[in-house]
Amino acid sequence: MPSKVKGKLINFDWRQYIVYIAFVLVLIYFSITLAEQGFMTTHNLLNIARQTAMISIMGVAMTFVISSKEIDLSVGSVAALSAITTALTMQAGLGMISGVLVGLGTGLAIGFVNGYLVTRVAIPSFLVTLAMMMIARGLAMWVSGTAPIPILSDSYIFLFGSGSVLGVPILLIWTLIIAAIGHIILRKFTFGRETLATGGNEMAATYSGIKTNRIKMTVFMASGMMAGLAGMLYAGRLQAGRFTFGEGDELSVIAAVILGGTSLFGGVGTVIGTVIGSIMIGTINNALILQGLDVSQQMVVQGIIIILAVAFGRKKK
Repeated sequence: MPSKVKGKLINFDWRQYIVYIAFVLVLIYFSITLAEQGFMTTHNLLNIARQTAMISIMGVAMTFVISSKEIDLSVGSVAALSAITTALTMQAGLGMISGVLVGLGTGLAIGFVNGYLVTRVAIPSFLVTLAMMMIARGLAMWVSGTAPIPILSDSYIFLFGSGSVLGVPILLIWTLIIAAIGHIILRKFTFGRETLATGGNEMAATYSGIKTNRIKMTVFMASGMMAGLAGMLYAGRLQAGRFTFGEGDELSVIAAVILGGTSLFGGVGTVIGTVIGSIMIGTINNALILQGLDVSQQMVVQGIIIILAVAFGRKKK
């Protein structure tokens, strides 16, 4: 219900703040019930930040994709393939910089293919990225022979994995940088406004002069590149490239985006909400582990979170 202040109506949409309220409640609940397990210790909180970094980074790009009324189901598999190509490049003796460029290039190339098939061939993004999810995972298994590819570069492991600066994990720093860039682009740049306009009403956006196909191509390429970066962070953290990286991440990423306040129907997006949604999901998973729940029970809870995220997610105005 809108409230009236000084003769003016103010529309209060509680859905904009539900993720923040829920996050605070989740923290309070688990800090009380898991006090003896050390839930609120600095070590555990930083561990949550490390565990959620990849989901948050992919979620930033996914915010743009879903805001444009599209979807990308391939991000988890792209992360795995990028981790493998990065590790193989470095194993071949081409150095860290080449490995980084190849890893990002892998994600960018797959994002381009996704965007091209959606915008030029007019295949629904759900089908395109579902197929690409299988293709990328299959390629990761193929080129790696299903074996882990070790990464021996200390510099790479520091910059993309286990390093820290003044006690702050490098993975958290990556998350903050990407989130800040994404937030500024979405809120302050013309591209962000055009992305929201494209998702809100594509026909109206087209008539107003927005090149909607170019917007969609760009967001898919950004999604692929951020998935590539996430794969490189996985590889740095675990010191190897593995084809199993990112399994199920696409669902966690989408859940974080919707839970954070981005509309599944396009036209409304929030990067900050996405990051909070990601951290909340990671916090719940961490708490379930401390409570002794096994993987199957964690999957049940994750499924419930996804349902709740869609049920309470913001609808397009």
